[in-house]
Amino acid sequence: MTSFPDYQCDVLIVGSGAAGLSLALRLAQHYQVTVLSKGPVNEGSTFYAQGGIAAVFDETDSIESHIEDTLIAGAGLCEREAVSFIASNARHCVQWLIDHGVAFDKETQADGEQRYHLTREGGHSHRRILHSADATGREVETTLVSQALSHPNIRILERTNAVDLILSDKLGLPGARRAVGAWIWNRNKEQVETCSARAVVLATGGAAKVYQYTTNPDVASGDGIAMAWRAGCRVANLEFNQFHPTCLFHPQARNFLLTEALRGEGAWLKRPDGTRFMPEFDERAELAPRDIVARAIDHEMKRLGVECMYLDISHQPADFIRAHFPMIYEKLLTFGLDLTKDAIPVVPAAHYTCGGVMVDRHGRTDVDALYAIGEVSYTGLHGANRMASNSLLECLVYGWSASEDIHQRLPATEAVQSLPAWDESRVDDSDECVVIQHNWHELRLFMWDYVGIVRTTKRLERALRRITLLQQEIDEYYAHFRLSNNLLELRNLAQVAELIVRSALARKESRGLHFTLDYPHPAPQSLPTVLTPDHYIKR
Repeated sequence: MTSFPDYQCDVLIVGSGAAGLSLALRLAQHYQVTVLSKGPVNEGSTFYAQGGIAAVFDETDSIESHIEDTLIAGAGLCEREAVSFIASNARHCVQWLIDHGVAFDKETQADGEQRYHLTREGGHSHRRILHSADATGREVETTLVSQALSHPNIRILERTNAVDLILSDKLGLPGARRAVGAWIWNRNKEQVETCSARAVVLATGGAAKVYQYTTNPDVASGDGIAMAWRAGCRVANLEFNQFHPTCLFHPQARNFLLTEALRGEGAWLKRPDGTRFMPEFDERAELAPRDIVARAIDHEMKRLGVECMYLDISHQPADFIRAHFPMIYEKLLTFGLDLTKDAIPVVPAAHYTCGGVMVDRHGRTDVDALYAIGEVSYTGLHGANRMASNSLLECLVYGWSASEDIHQRLPATEAVQSLPAWDESRVDDSDECVVIQHNWHELRLFMWDYVGIVRTTKRLERALRRITLLQQEIDEYYAHFRLSNNLLELRNLAQVAELIVRSALARKESRGLHFTLDYPHPAPQSLPTVLTPDHYIKR
C-alpha cells in the first residue's frame, strides 16, 4: 500500500552534527531541507568535541606537512588523494565556519597583532589546531544550530530516527537504483512516518556505542552504516575503532573525555607510582598517535593489575591550565579533582569509527542520490588510525563537496509523490522490554571483551557466534513488535558489530588500531578491508 508522504523535501539529511548542519546551511539557499535529529538537535558527537579542527593557518606550517602527518598516523592505509583533497580544502572550509560566526581563540603577538591560537595534538608536527578553549565542538554546534533553526528553508525534526531508506527499485521505478526517501520513527507521536526526498544524506556519526565504555553520546549507534549496508552499500575498514587514550575514570563519570590537547600542552601520562611510561613505548612519548598511546595504557594497566593510569598537567602554571581548559577544569572540580594540582585517573574508551560507508570525493555512495558524510563514511582520510582533530575537518570538507555535487545533480532528479506506508497490522505492543535491555548490555560487553584494544582470532570468532544468535533474536522481535528507540538502535548496533568483527577477521596483521596477538606484525603490503552486501536485506 502506498500513500502520500508525511513529509516532502528536496534533501533529507539524517543527523544534526557538523556534517549535517553545515551541508544543510549550504543547500538551504536553493532547496528545501529536512534534518532528522535523534534527540535534541545539538545532542551529538560534535557538541562534545573538545580539541579542535586541524587546518594550516600558520606560515611556518604547510599543507604538505599536514598530509604527511596524516599519512604517518594512518599507518600506511590512508589514501593519499583523499588526504590531499581534505587538507587542501581545509582552510576555506574552516574560514566558512568563521564567516558564519564560530569564534576560535586568538592570542596577541609581540607586535600587537591578533592571531588564532593554534595548539598541537598527537601525530601533528606543527601547531595547527584551531580551537575554542576546550569546548570547540560546543562552539561549532551551537553556532550552526542557531542559524539552521532560524533558516526558512530548513526544517529540523527532533526526537526522530531514520528507520530505513526507501529505494526506487523496491517501488518498481525504472532506471538506476536510487534513494527516494526514508521511513522515520517519530518518537513524539510514537509512529512511523514517511519522508520523500530527491536526495538523502547520511550524517549519523559513528558506532562507538557498540562498546561498553565509550566517550560518545548515546546517539552514536551506527544507524547510518547499518541502513546503508541494508540498502546495498559497501563498507570499508570497520576493524579500525579508535579508543581515545584518556577518558576520565570515575564512578560518576560515564563518558567524560580529557582532550588530547592536554598532552599537546605538556601533560604527562603516569603510573600509579607517579613514574612516566610513554617514553618507553615511543620516542614521541605522550604525543604519539592515539593507537600507540591507548595500547601503552592498556598494557600498563594489565601488567600492573590496576584499574587506570593517570594524566598529570599540574607542573604547568595554574593560570595557564584554567585559561586553556576551563570546561575540563570546572567539570573535574565537580568530581573533587583539581586539574591544576591532581593527577587525573584515566582509561581508554571507544571513541571514533575510522571506517564506514564507502564514498567518493563528493560523498556519493553506491546508491544513486544517497550520500554519506562525516564519521559515518569511509573517505580514505583516516587509514588505520585517525589523527587528532581531522574528524571535524572531514565533516566540513565533505559538507562542502557534497553540496557542490547536489547542486549539480538535483535539478535532474524528480521527487517521488507516493511512498509505501509502514505496515503495523501484524505486530503487537511488547511487554518484554527487558529482553532488549539484556541483549543490548550483552552485545556491548562482549564487544568490549572480545573486539577491544587487543584481539585474537578465537575472541573474534566467539564474538561472531554470539552476534549471530543475537541477530536471530532481534530479527524475530523486530518482526513481531512495534518499534521503539532501543529496538532500532539494538538492531543497528548488532549489524555494525557483525561488520566490525568480519572486518577484523579478514585482516591478518596488526596495523594501527587493529592489534591481534595472532598476527602481531604489519604485513609487507596492506589494503583497505572492503565488505560488500551479498544481497539486499529486508527491513
